[in-house]
Amino acid sequence: MGAITADDKFLLHLPMPLPKSFFTAVAERFPQLRIHYEVAPVVNHRLMNSDELPDEAWEGVTMLCVMPPPTPERMKNVKFVQLASAGSDLWIGHEAYTNKDITFCCTSGAHSVQIAEWAIGAWLAHAHNFRTFMAQQDEEDWDMKLSLSGTTTDSPGLRMGILGYGTIGRQVARLAHALGMEIYVQTFSPRPTPESKKLSEYHVPGTSDPDGLLPAKWFSGSGPEAVNHFLSQDLDVVLLSLPMNPQTKGCIGAEQFKILGKKKPFLINVARGPIVNTPALVEALETGLLRGAALDVTDPEPLPKGHPLWKAPNVFITPHISWQSSRLTERIAAIILENLERWDKGEPLLNRVKR
Repeated sequence: MGAITADDKFLLHLPMPLPKSFFTAVAERFPQLRIHYEVAPVVNHRLMNSDELPDEAWEGVTMLCVMPPPTPERMKNVKFVQLASAGSDLWIGHEAYTNKDITFCCTSGAHSVQIAEWAIGAWLAHAHNFRTFMAQQDEEDWDMKLSLSGTTTDSPGLRMGILGYGTIGRQVARLAHALGMEIYVQTFSPRPTPESKKLSEYHVPGTSDPDGLLPAKWFSGSGPEAVNHFLSQDLDVVLLSLPMNPQTKGCIGAEQFKILGKKKPFLINVARGPIVNTPALVEALETGLLRGAALDVTDPEPLPKGHPLWKAPNVFITPHISWQSSRLTERIAAIILENLERWDKGEPLLNRVKR
């Protein structure tokens, strides 16, 4: 008999529908496991909290996969939380998150392919002036002056700096390297050995940099001095793909933009908005310390109408959607199913969150 018993109940409350094949597989492999599943609606930019589900849905729940976090009172019997996100920042400070008797796993790697395509696509659109030419198309204007002005940039020989070399950073590195870029990376802890550079999280087969072989240089450290040293490496493109935590909140501000201003790189943020000081970002764009920015995350979020970031020069903003893909749910389902198998067998879980 495995660790999953008839006393277990798995509550799944997510904004996207999971494939039917997932529930078929769960029923076949774990017929004793009770499942309560609902798709969480989004109303007025707000995702329905699982707290709002009726009490019957929560009765006997021992396993959980919900967005956003419920109140601690709902989690009295929960022993396993499978996050549907790559990060766990929404849970920081939550009573359950500090309880070491509850295991947390994330879905890191399920989002990396599409986020990397968003990041590289945003860079290429900027480098090749796509937005200007799209505006010209709307006006039916065949104007070649911009294309002959020397403002178009190609990628070979440019240096990309990646802050946070997890599943997202590694897939961006793979694509950027294929374009001919040189890759520099920064991680919190040193990775001096080949084994330490390997990726331990899930990744889509045929993607990523699982052995950590792509970076030309690998930096480490989490304090301001370490970050500033990394940013001073004559970077042409800077990708933020690091986790949100007290150490990283606000780690990119006026001081860091001044350092970057030497080379005036293009900034891409697919991490979390509060990692960047927004007023400092606006000023960096307005004063030319950055050549441009692509932001899928902002602070505040949602970004309100009238906020100066909307009108900052050379900025591309999307409403935190780079993770979306028609194939996302099959990847999330695969991770959940794998972790149920491992939990039942008492094996180490995939993407276990260190906290």
